[in-house]
Amino acid sequence: MTDTKNQFPQLFLRLALAVTMLSAVADRLGWWSKENSAWGNMESFKEYTRQLTFFLPETMSTFSAYASTFFEILFPLMLIAGFKTKIAAYGSSILLLIFALSMTVALGPKAPLNYSVWVGSAAALLLAVQQQYSLSIDQLTKK
Repeated sequence: MTDTKNQFPQLFLRLALAVTMLSAVADRLGWWSKENSAWGNMESFKEYTRQLTFFLPETMSTFSAYASTFFEILFPLMLIAGFKTKIAAYGSSILLLIFALSMTVALGPKAPLNYSVWVGSAAALLLAVQQQYSLSIDQLTKK
């Protein structure tokens, strides 16, 4: 995905992953309307995280809600800028894989399939294995 004809698909993949993850953060911060929200606020998201991480102590579940939010902001910003893209793509893939596995165990297979979490994880992994990243800070700083 690094030759000239694949610059747009690679950029599109970076942006699609980033915007999707940032949209989930916007939801839990209450930035989407009630009609378009799954959680609508951080408290509801923490309850949802508790449901997915039923096997963890409550403090660890709360920590995971905030940690996932942090990484769902950090990795997309890195992807948009094309900064340390390989790290951001691997991180996104692992984060989404953890979500998919947790959702599958706690809620069954339909939830992660409906939200395309498996597809997002696979797409991020495909992005991570690219040799170079077009239209990126990584490309500009390459020596």
